[in-house]
Amino acid sequence: MKKITLLLVLLSSYLTIGQTFYDLNTIQTIEITFAQSNWDALLDAAEASDAYISAQSVSINGTVFPNVGAKYKGNSSYNASQVKNPWHLELDTYVDQNYQGYTDIKLSNVIFDPSFVREALSYKILGNYMDVPLANYAKVYVNGSYIGLYTNVESISKKFVDSRFGSKTNAFFDCSPPAGASPQSTNLPTLQYLGTSSTTYETAYDMKSDLGWDDLIALTSTLSTTTTANTANIEAILDVDRALWMLAFDNVFVNLDSYIGKFKQNYYLYKSDNGQFNPIVWDLNMCFGVFGDNGSTGGSNLSTTSKKNLSHTLHSTESTWPLVQKLLAVPTYKKRYLAHYKTILTEVVSSGSYLTDAQALQALISADVTADTNKFSYQSNIATNMSTDVSVGNNTAPGLSNLMSGRNTYLTALTDFTNTQPSITSVTPSTTTPAVGGTVSITANVTNTTTTSVYLGYRSLKNDIFVKTQMFDDGAHNDGAAGDNVYGASIPVSSVAIQYYVYAENANIGAFSPARAEHEFYTINATYPTITAGQLVVNEIMASNTTIADQNGQFDDWFELYNNTANTLSLDNLYASDSQTNKLKWQFPTGTTIAPYSYLIVWADQDLTQTGLHADFKFSAGGENCILSYANGTDVDNVVFGAQTTDMCYARNPNGTGSFVIQAPTFNANNESLSANQFENFSKSLKLYPNPTSNVLNITNDDFSIESVQVINLQGKVLYQNKYENQNNIVLDLSSYANGIYLVNLNNQTNIKVIKK
Repeated sequence: MKKITLLLVLLSSYLTIGQTFYDLNTIQTIEITFAQSNWDALLDAAEASDAYISAQSVSINGTVFPNVGAKYKGNSSYNASQVKNPWHLELDTYVDQNYQGYTDIKLSNVIFDPSFVREALSYKILGNYMDVPLANYAKVYVNGSYIGLYTNVESISKKFVDSRFGSKTNAFFDCSPPAGASPQSTNLPTLQYLGTSSTTYETAYDMKSDLGWDDLIALTSTLSTTTTANTANIEAILDVDRALWMLAFDNVFVNLDSYIGKFKQNYYLYKSDNGQFNPIVWDLNMCFGVFGDNGSTGGSNLSTTSKKNLSHTLHSTESTWPLVQKLLAVPTYKKRYLAHYKTILTEVVSSGSYLTDAQALQALISADVTADTNKFSYQSNIATNMSTDVSVGNNTAPGLSNLMSGRNTYLTALTDFTNTQPSITSVTPSTTTPAVGGTVSITANVTNTTTTSVYLGYRSLKNDIFVKTQMFDDGAHNDGAAGDNVYGASIPVSSVAIQYYVYAENANIGAFSPARAEHEFYTINATYPTITAGQLVVNEIMASNTTIADQNGQFDDWFELYNNTANTLSLDNLYASDSQTNKLKWQFPTGTTIAPYSYLIVWADQDLTQTGLHADFKFSAGGENCILSYANGTDVDNVVFGAQTTDMCYARNPNGTGSFVIQAPTFNANNESLSANQFENFSKSLKLYPNPTSNVLNITNDDFSIESVQVINLQGKVLYQNKYENQNNIVLDLSSYANGIYLVNLNNQTNIKVIKK
């Protein structure tokens, strides 16, 4: 049976957390305590330098955290003369601590929103179509006094991108000017190409990663040259589908304090391991038409009528908005944009669900808003702005129903949305349980399309790029009879799960099934042989290593696996990770096996360019996890370890089955045989020569006996092993080995890199 999957199993733990601290139906209670009575003046003084001051404690729903970093945040939302300023609380500034996995608490003061619901409501809506921060409400107290009701919005941090996109060390930008945007700003995050020097971008974008300017410049350069003829270039560097969802959302809800407004800001870009930048929307307190400047000639201080009638293709001909201009100039991108736009319009606006949700939120927060004596003057009656326009300084906040009912009337009458849309029904796989390594056919009934414009998008993992393949109605693709409106395509089953959707277009507009693709998709779970708990174990972990080198001479973290069975085990479809909330960080290469009662070393060094088994994560010497699991959520082994001592291992003793103890490393060998003193002294007196060698390798140790020798290739396979008694000199003949790099393990304790040439 087909099913729509919103997020993978790997996010289940994350969602559980989000449903507590960011549960939209639960108001949080945050109590901040300062030792100083002049805490507000201290925060004001620190605000200019964006510095934290120490709060004596912060209590979140009764859980108390000592010594927390606190500061005011915001640009136009901050003012030293107001009591209710936005906050950034950092739980781990001084002490390693978190609340349900979160360390950064962002609290917005609901400025410019007479309804008090715009931000929380907008994130709820947009979360149906792309990855966004979670948001709800929090009552904030300082030194026992109620400061007011805030929106509590999940921080777009490295933790955020790791949970959504599976990595956190790539190029990462806050696309808002670091000094804040103002009418005098001349350098804005437009995504225009400004040349190859990073200095021309630094006043418009705030880089959150260690490196990334070259990546951003490459994105802007590629975008500037995007045409119908070279769409593969932009799709390799930008998640175009996610960008189209963002642009459609901003336009439908007249969110002009965004990329499509005057300042072209309030979004983030994070580059996934797949090479694509992912846009992430931020700061939605002025959504639903509060900010009234779209940046175009005559577009400042738009009236509510003008906002109702805002063009759905705003900026499509203006070069200073290249994300709009270049993408909508490509016919298929425009049709996809219209499909996404119509989905939002139908599901949220025409249905009136936005208003139902807004009313429910107001009912939830009404008492706490009433008790908030520091709220802004235009928030004296939050129900008013549900239907009636309210003046907010130089802006007008349209009544939500007034704006959106007018918007619905205007948009639904446009030709782009009255044109007949393709119909996609009966999306069906040929089998719901295909075997990994085989194929599966997908069929769909599609009408109101052209015969060459039906596509299947598919991938194996959430963070892979969808591969698009044409579907045919020719009778030759498991699609039934030619010309019967049933389209088919066959795709390989290369992993444990296939995620897919169907897209069709005609001369005017596109359509997706499911309608919220690519954010939502259908899933087929494939069958494959699995390893059960106990058959394969994490046998040894080294999280702080200065003595055992990999084949490149680097002293990285590593972990050792042990096969407890008499059978060779296949590690196909198995994953390793250091994170309970992202268990699918690294997949073992297809074809990896481990022999009976044998060992396999994996370097946890996040260096996928090196030969051999190198996982896409590093351990923390302070302690974390080493997990083996499948994509369906089944754990083969899940080891939790605490703080580690440099050059000592966390190892099972007895080997393969015992409890974990701290001991000297026994790399690729039995855990029951070694003392730290022996390890150090043996290594000091050991000699191997010549190295590199073309045939013979001499191994000598004048002070200690050589008791065992193993030769291991870079895939961790043992090519040779032998045991000796009272030997100080060993000669190995490597003449039959292929040229390359090998590890020679001696006495189950010392590894030497040897080059065969």
